Amino acid sequence: MGDPRKARKQYETPAHPWNLAAIEAEKIIKREYGLLRKKEIYKMSSFLKKYRAIAKRLSVDDSAQALKEAKDVLRKLNELGLVSSNAHISDILSLELKDVLARRLQSVVCRKNLARSMKQARQFITHRHILVGDKEITSPSFLLTTVQESVVTFKAKSALANESHPERADPNAQIKEEAAKLKEEMAKAKHAPKKEEAAAPAKAKAEVAKPEEKKSESKEEAKAEEVKEETKAEEKSAEKENPAEVKE
Repeated sequence: MGDPRKARKQYETPAHPWNLAAIEAEKIIKREYGLLRKKEIYKMSSFLKKYRAIAKRLSVDDSAQALKEAKDVLRKLNELGLVSSNAHISDILSLELKDVLARRLQSVVCRKNLARSMKQARQFITHRHILVGDKEITSPSFLLTTVQESVVTFKAKSALANESHPERADPNAQIKEEAAKLKEEMAKAKHAPKKEEAAAPAKAKAEVAKPEEKKSESKEEAKAEEVKEETKAEEKSAEKENPAEVKE
């Protein structure tokens, strides 16, 4: 039973903690959500397990008390942004661990671009830079409601409240700018005519010009022949008129 004066653990640990597949899955989750200890995963897993058990019990109970309890459970999970306003109690069974982890303060700070990474978001929270409304929250695992999510900000006295602070600069700004330029160039290239299409009119013009050139060349040749014939005729007539000069 334990000492009643001591707080009990609010989470359950895995039955087989040395399962290799589970260990690898935990590593991925820790990296993705910037978690420091496995205990944070176990807490969120226990939270999800608790509501799944409630959903299983209430989904097969049609009593008035069960309906009232189901309504309260759905209202609470809807406030946390885990289910929609018109959800059924059975929809809780489809929730996953990542859905719960996404509602943590650390995840929300990163998603709202108040931090560059999950790791930095955790640092800002634990170093007392973050406010939820007018309350200072120092627990990265704090589950936010949808209303609280809209009022997550930096403390007014924090240096990080200034958007030009170097720790708030977007490290991917240059990459994003280059990606935007590349996208713009691709769009221009898409609408620009292809080389073959652009070359086709010039090729057609060249083909039209070739016969004309041939015609002009043949005309010049014919003209030269005419001049040649005329010259010969003139020479013959000159010989007939002055035969003596020709003999001499």
